[in-house]
Amino acid sequence: MDFESLLGRMTAAICRGDADGAASCFTPDGIYHDGFYGEFHGRAEIVRMVHEFFYRDAREFEWRLSGVLSDRRLGYARYEFSYVSKIAGSEGRRVGFSGVSCCELEGELILRYGEFFERAPVMAKLGFADERILRAVKRWAET
Repeated sequence: MDFESLLGRMTAAICRGDADGAASCFTPDGIYHDGFYGEFHGRAEIVRMVHEFFYRDAREFEWRLSGVLSDRRLGYARYEFSYVSKIAGSEGRRVGFSGVSCCELEGELILRYGEFFERAPVMAKLGFADERILRAVKRWAET
């Protein structure tokens, strides 16, 4: 399977709530590093991330990939991502943002998934208080 198909399979699985399908795109000890929720190690933790974090806080995911590149060891793709919030105080708001997915590959699977996007503007779109956004930005600056 080529990288574009693999990443497309993972993102489509997450969008439809298929946590097992998303986790199957990773090596058994694969890592998913989410920009908001942090790192999840291994398929069982990736399944937990989708169920207990993504779908706890959001619904109606849309994830479009573009500019996908890979040399079979590393893979990159630009994306447009959006969802409808379920977070208290911002329920029902659709928020979206652009980012870049970065993957380390092992064979036909993802060894490590990471991403880059501007987190503070997403929090502002959700209507979070300035103090909450600043606390988060300071916490991210420490890591």
